[in-house]
Amino acid sequence: MFGAVLYGKDDVRYEEREDPRIIDPADAIVRTVATCVCGSDLWRYRGINPTDRPSPFGHEYVGIVEEVGRETTTVSPGQFVVGGFLYSCGTCATCRVGQQANCENGGGYDGCQAEYIRIPYADGTLVAVEETSTDDDLIADLLSLSDVMCTGWHAAVSAGVTEGCSVAVVGDGAVGLSGVLAAKIRGAETIIAMSKYPERQALAREFGATHIIAERGDAGIAAVRELTNGIGADAVLECVGTQTSVDQALQSARPGGRVGWVGLPHIDGINQSHMFWRNVGLAGGVAPVRAYLPELLPMVLSRAIRPGKVFDLRLPLSDVADAYAAMDERRAIKVLLTP
Repeated sequence: MFGAVLYGKDDVRYEEREDPRIIDPADAIVRTVATCVCGSDLWRYRGINPTDRPSPFGHEYVGIVEEVGRETTTVSPGQFVVGGFLYSCGTCATCRVGQQANCENGGGYDGCQAEYIRIPYADGTLVAVEETSTDDDLIADLLSLSDVMCTGWHAAVSAGVTEGCSVAVVGDGAVGLSGVLAAKIRGAETIIAMSKYPERQALAREFGATHIIAERGDAGIAAVRELTNGIGADAVLECVGTQTSVDQALQSARPGGRVGWVGLPHIDGINQSHMFWRNVGLAGGVAPVRAYLPELLPMVLSRAIRPGKVFDLRLPLSDVADAYAAMDERRAIKVLLTP
């Protein structure tokens, strides 16, 4: 098979890889229908998180089950499936409390930007989807559930977004835009998207943003407070992970508010004065996608939500290097790849 391999900074190649095979009886082999580039992949692509050896790349996918191990019972060959960006056993104590991202037996894949993927613990990881859901117009929506939509949802859940509340979203990438949509679904009344790019602002509006703030730093914080009775938002979704964005998120929350932090951390530390003295809470982390799929999947299948609109560029998997360049240069919000 062929797939993406990261060699170093700005160096992703489409090359032949060994076909995956069943190793454990709980495995499944999935033929990839669609995969994509994630904003978190860019940390390694840019050399900020350097790699010391060629590494298969990617962690988001939807596809068709090709083969299953003898202990796999909930999915079978021929079924269309979606799974989270981490695999999980579904039976350990951590999975049973709904934190599959921290599964005691879980981990990451051997590169999902490939024609085929080995899925460990298929029963605890994959969700089979109705045959009709494989329509082309739903592929992007379903693919978003593998990571960004569930991660945006996790930010909203962690920040305690509820009916009638005010929300500020820091970050206008695919996760931030998904966070806007999540806030809308959960009934927020005021939804502030912090974005300076017109095409992202437009999608944020379509997803439910009531206000757009282009400013950053102190000016952005002041603008959030001006829209929220002078005190800040009830809930803030942090969807970037840099020092600046985390500080901005904490300062944009009202006293007693809460921040849902899902941006991959690249910070030196947290300024506790933004939290302790203002009673601002912080929650979040890695999204337990498998826990959220049962709630979000029906919304996608009924077309009640269209989170796949974050994919504004589609390329063949063989053009994966161009996909990374487009994301890196902000020429695309998120790139969908098809083998």
